[in-house]
Amino acid sequence: MMMMTANGGTVAGRTAEVLERAIGIIRGIAQPSLVQLVLRVALAVPFWKSGTLKWAGFLQLNDTAIYLFSDEFQLHLPGGPYPFPAPAVMAFLSGSAEIVFPVLLVLGLATRFAALGLLVMTAIVELTVPEGWPIHLTWAAMALGIMAWGPGRVSLDAAIARIGRALAGR
Repeated sequence: MMMMTANGGTVAGRTAEVLERAIGIIRGIAQPSLVQLVLRVALAVPFWKSGTLKWAGFLQLNDTAIYLFSDEFQLHLPGGPYPFPAPAVMAFLSGSAEIVFPVLLVLGLATRFAALGLLVMTAIVELTVPEGWPIHLTWAAMALGIMAWGPGRVSLDAAIARIGRALAGR
């Protein structure tokens, strides 16, 4: 026995219509280019914040950054934990990457490569702070999403591609 609505349609049919409208509204809000922009910014923020804390001036690490890589941070590998090799170099590379990659992500320039760099950094952070896996997992998911679907239309990568296509068409 089918349940009928007052206007002669079935309850299941009316429910399906309402769900389709709701899905349409959600799709209208979550435009792919907006989602890609938000992913880029969301992944950039924690790395940028961490990177700004490592510098005392232009290309000058602060003492805390070097101390952390020398005395605090350890790589949690089988048989370990082990100290970071060349801690001053690692602090410099980490601090540089935490500034450069987020800027590239926000601009949408070399976006997939910047996301790959932050994915590698996330793996190293996970080996250093394994109890932080829930947040590291979200960073990895964002980086993988950016790597898979690219920066979106609101990016320098997309603008460069449009210009390249226009010049190739001449």
